[in-house]
Amino acid sequence: MTNVIEQLINGLRTGSIYALIALGYTMVYGIAKMINFAHGDIIMVGAYLLYVFIDIFKLPIILSVVLTIVMCSLIGVFIEKVAYKPLRKAAPLSVLITAIGVSFFLQNASLLIFSANPIKFESIIKVNAVHIGNVSIAGITIVTFIVTSIAMVLLTSFIKYTKTGYAMRAVSEDKGAAQLMGINVNRTISITFAIGSLLAAIAGILFLSQYQSLKPTMGALPGIKAFVAAVLGGIGSIPGAMLGGLALGVIESISKAYISSQLSDAIVFSVLILVLLVKPTGLLGKNFIEKV
Repeated sequence: MTNVIEQLINGLRTGSIYALIALGYTMVYGIAKMINFAHGDIIMVGAYLLYVFIDIFKLPIILSVVLTIVMCSLIGVFIEKVAYKPLRKAAPLSVLITAIGVSFFLQNASLLIFSANPIKFESIIKVNAVHIGNVSIAGITIVTFIVTSIAMVLLTSFIKYTKTGYAMRAVSEDKGAAQLMGINVNRTISITFAIGSLLAAIAGILFLSQYQSLKPTMGALPGIKAFVAAVLGGIGSIPGAMLGGLALGVIESISKAYISSQLSDAIVFSVLILVLLVKPTGLLGKNFIEKV
C-alpha cells in the first residue's frame, strides 16, 4: 500500500507539470481557436534561460526565475506576431503546419547554441521532504502541486473577473462581434499567448528542477502529453486541463510501476482514445450546438 501511495504522489508531481502546460494549450485554443504545437518547446526555452541566468550570468535565483518568466512571455508574444498573426484568416491546416515549423525552429536553434549534449543543472528548489507515516513526499512534489493549484485559481479568477478576461471570453465567442464592441482582438490574443508562455516557463522551471538535465528536445514529449491532458480534460476548460494533467500523470506513474515502463506512453494514449470514444468533448468539456 505504501508503494501504491508513493506512485500516486509521483504521478501527481508529474501530472502537475502536465497540467501547467495544458493550461497554456487550453488558453490559446479557447481564445484563438488554434493548437500551438510549439508550446511544449517554450518549456525547453524557459529551462535553458534559467540555466543561462544562473550558471552563466551568476544572477540570484529569484531574479533569474523572474527574468525567465518575462523572457518566455515576450518570446510567446513575438512568435504569435511573426508566425501566427499573418495566418489569422488562413485554413487551420496552415496554422498547424506553421506551429510544427516553429517547434522545429526552436529545437534546432537550441541545438546550434547549446549542442545536443545534455547539461546537468542542480535543482533550485530546496524544500525538505515531508514524512507521513511510511510515506515520504519530496519537497519538489509539494512545491509543484501548490504552484499548479495557485496558477489554476489565479487564471480562473483572471478570466472571470477582470476586464481583460471579459475581452478574452468575448473574442472566444465571436471575434467579429468583439471587435465591433471596441475590443482590440489582436492585443487580446497577444495577451493570451503571453499568459500561456508564462505558464510554460513556470512548467519548464519545475521540470528542470525535477529532472535536473537540459537538452533541446526536452519539451517535445511533455508538450504532446500536455496536449493529450488538455483534450482528456476538455480542451478550452481550465479546470479540465488541471484534471486531465493530474489524471495523465497518475496513469503514467502507475503504468510504469506495475505494467511496463516501455508501454506506459502507449497506455496513456490508449486511455485518451477510450475516454474520447465515450465522451468526445473530454471529461469537463461541453457540447456546443452550431447553427448553420
